[in-house]
Order: sequence, then C-alpha cells, then structure tokens
Amino acid sequence: MSKRELKKYVASLKKKELELQIIDLYDRFKEVKVFYDFAFNPQEDKLVDQAKAKIANEYFPVKRRKPRMRRSVAQKFIKHFMDIGVSPTKVADVMWFNLEIAQTFNEHRQLKQPAFYKSMANSFDEAVKYSATNGLIEDFKHRLLEVYKRAQLQNWPELYTMERTLDILD
Repeated sequence: MSKRELKKYVASLKKKELELQIIDLYDRFKEVKVFYDFAFNPQEDKLVDQAKAKIANEYFPVKRRKPRMRRSVAQKFIKHFMDIGVSPTKVADVMWFNLEIAQTFNEHRQLKQPAFYKSMANSFDEAVKYSATNGLIEDFKHRLLEVYKRAQLQNWPELYTMERTLDILD
C-alpha cells in the first residue's frame, strides 16, 4: 500500500474506527507503544541516564567480572533515540559519552584488539558528523577535542582516521 492509498483509507474511516485501529496497533506492536509512550511522556533525561548506565556497564560491569566492550549497545540506543525523536543534543551527548567511557576503560587496560580502535574511530566519525549536521559542534567542541587528545595520548592505531574526520570540520 502506498502512502497515498493509506491517506485515502484513513480519510474514509470514521473517528471511532480510526481510534480503534490506533488502539489495536498500540496493543499489537511494541514500536507503536514505545512511540506513543515517548510522544506523550518524553522523559528524555531518564532515557539518556538509563542508556549511559548500560553503556558504562559494558566497560565497567557491576554484576559480572569481564567487560564486554560492545559498541553495538551504544549504537542501538542511538538509533532508537533517533527513531523516537529524542532531541539531537541528547543523542549527541550519548555518542560522546560512549567514546569517553571507552577511553576511560582503555586508560586502565591498554587493549591489543585493532577492532576496538577501528570501532571507536567509527563512533568518533559518526559523532562529529552528527554534531555538525545538527549544528552542535560548538556545544560539543570541548568534548570532541578532549576525545581526540586522549586518543593521541593513548596512541590509538586508528588516529589517522580521526584526523581525517577532523579535517572535514576545517
């Protein structure tokens, strides 16, 4: 069904029928429930705090001994936040937090896995581009430079990738 056909169909429904369909969608599909729950009660700060706690738990676990260090956990939160319409400032905050917590972890335990550094360089690239696209570079410039400096101090093998990303800003 095309969007045009959907608009025609929705226009043909009576108000009560439309209400029943929306309630049915809300009950059947988790994504619809999440969307409406967020739309009517955003609580962005609470969502961001929960995301940060779970991301931090990837590197500094509370209930298990071994850190998992999965970038995918942060990426899922970021994508979810974009899908439901969390403010770009909050999304960028989570992006930069992910990099900062990974660097804090790396300070204590110099990793030998090239995949970790490549993944974090990709996260850096995404965070810079997202911040620039949404006009947030000035708001996050201090954090951006701090992440880059810490990567230099930690001798990240993917530093050249981060430098290329910074060249885009100039």
